[in-house]
Amino acid sequence: MSELLPSYVGGRWYTAPDEGTPLFSAVDGSEVARISATGLDVGHMVDYARTVGGPALARLTFHERAAALKALGSALMGGKEEFYALSAATGATARDSAVDIDGGIGTVLSYASKTRRELPNDTVYLDGPVERLGKKGTFFGQHIYTSRRGVAVQINAFNFPVWGFLEKLAPAFIAGVPSIIKPASQTAYLTELVVRRIIESGLLPEGSVQLLCGSAQGLLDHLSGQDSVAFTGSADTAALLRAHPTVVSEGVHFNAEADSLNASILGPDVTVDSLEFELYIKQLTYEMTAKAGQKCTAIRRALVPEALVDQVVAATAARLSKVVVGAPGAEGVTMGALAGLDQREEVRNAVRGLTKSARIVFGDPDTVEVVGADATTGAFLSPILLRADRDAAEPHEIEAFGPVSTIIGYRDTADAVELAARGKGSLVASVVTANTAVAGELILGIAAYHGRILVLNNEDAKESTGHGSPLPVLVHGGPGRAGGGEELGGIRGVLHQMQRTAVQGSPNVLTAVGRRWVTGAERLTGEVHPFRKNLAELRLGDTIVGGPRRVTLDDIAHFAEFTGDTFYAHTDPAAAAANPLFGGIVAHGYLVVSLAAGLFVDPAPGPVLANFGVDNLRFLTPVKADDELTVTLTAKQITPRNSADYGEVRWDATVTNQDEQSVATYDVLTLVAKPQGESA
Repeated sequence: MSELLPSYVGGRWYTAPDEGTPLFSAVDGSEVARISATGLDVGHMVDYARTVGGPALARLTFHERAAALKALGSALMGGKEEFYALSAATGATARDSAVDIDGGIGTVLSYASKTRRELPNDTVYLDGPVERLGKKGTFFGQHIYTSRRGVAVQINAFNFPVWGFLEKLAPAFIAGVPSIIKPASQTAYLTELVVRRIIESGLLPEGSVQLLCGSAQGLLDHLSGQDSVAFTGSADTAALLRAHPTVVSEGVHFNAEADSLNASILGPDVTVDSLEFELYIKQLTYEMTAKAGQKCTAIRRALVPEALVDQVVAATAARLSKVVVGAPGAEGVTMGALAGLDQREEVRNAVRGLTKSARIVFGDPDTVEVVGADATTGAFLSPILLRADRDAAEPHEIEAFGPVSTIIGYRDTADAVELAARGKGSLVASVVTANTAVAGELILGIAAYHGRILVLNNEDAKESTGHGSPLPVLVHGGPGRAGGGEELGGIRGVLHQMQRTAVQGSPNVLTAVGRRWVTGAERLTGEVHPFRKNLAELRLGDTIVGGPRRVTLDDIAHFAEFTGDTFYAHTDPAAAAANPLFGGIVAHGYLVVSLAAGLFVDPAPGPVLANFGVDNLRFLTPVKADDELTVTLTAKQITPRNSADYGEVRWDATVTNQDEQSVATYDVLTLVAKPQGESA
């Protein structure tokens, strides 16, 4: 008898006292492990996450959490060979395992990278600009995101035992929310191995990750409105979880990624001899056979012009005939097994349902030639291609979660849109066309029914990541039948795990809460120029006022000649006078910015290392000859970099004229050194 999979609960590994339920290899039917959660205290898991994991994460800034994820991703990538070896028992080929394992680790690393680039080195995220709520400038509003004081329960599907939990864990971790990982039993042994290596690495704070192998009965009973449930699986199970009494009564945040009858549309402009036709056939057969079709993003409906149905059927069947089904690692094998015999039977039943209105044009659900394994003990299935008329109902209602797709002819682009919409909401669709007008019409027609749309053609084929590949930087989810949820999407996925709150108060209050200086808040002036202060010495509100500096006609003429910007408003008095906005010669906007820099810069070497950008530049009032400019520069946001001996400082710059009118406003971005000897 094989070993019982343990769960990681409350800082220790827990093994159930019973024999558990056997888990079998998808390839040969042998027992891989056993699973049970008998006696596991799910209430303790939730409490431990809230009282240990949550506070530990709260002590870390976004950047510190990102650094931990980066180190974890590197560690997992370095040890992935043992994951690959065990992944074969799930029926996955090396290509399939790369999608799951490398894809999951890559998602972790992507979140680590995007967090460092796009989030502050803080625990609060500011959403949008401040909103002025009063006439006198003493009352403002600001939306902020903060970490929820709860736990992220992540219930995953069997088909991606690694990517499935890592793509949920990474954004939750960055958001500062501890995770309870509940893998599907069929392939939980692979999830357990990866989580074990995560725990052994010691790279993540204690309590931030727990693992539940086996039944999660009673887990949702302990949740509250601070908690969330992210579910991937069938629409039926999603409906049951969504209606759970505690989820409903407590307002638990619930996100589902469920069934999806994804479509791929071959554009009406495509001909048999075009490259796009070949791309379509390659993509369709790949999506049918990768992971043996066990992908929530696989192509279930191939929508093609009616005139090309025969050719698409013939070309797809010819390519599918070259697919070799068998044991992962066996010579020549290009498609592995389904996750188990029960799963194979479910797919067969679904195919029987599809054949009520469609006919099989390639493959046999009951017979398959297998290389390197026994077809009777392994969960192998032939790729199945069906053909249906446009009026058939079943292809738009039944998902065969395996290497199965149905080709359906459409009449015109409007008909293709209607057919795609019959799926009642999908995770992804693809459009294969060389015609941008066709692409635009189809995208706008089907976008309301899809979470992601890929356009594939000769221009992007070499770089395309493919129809079925969710990316960490793009949203994953879909409306209606697909669950109505959304994951990933870069920082969007992090914010889904956080609470957005509108804060109203004075500029000083909003500055203190958001750690970003707000116009109207206290300015700090003194004898020391802010550019002479290192990162530790700088304070929000540190200000330098420079000027006034008179602008002359000679200044304007010299700038025009020196830069080559001889636009008439700067050089032709008559034409400038006729301009209703200016009424005469005006200074270049960039001359104003340049003069302002001369007023606030301290030229001597010091802590300010570089200016790396200007944000939100707006020219508000024209500057004419003899106007006098004054600039006020205020430290607006200070962001230390954990990986460097310097940090970023954002300065609020306001340029005014002699009448105290705002001439220009913008943010100056600088790199400022930390104190000498301070560790990076």
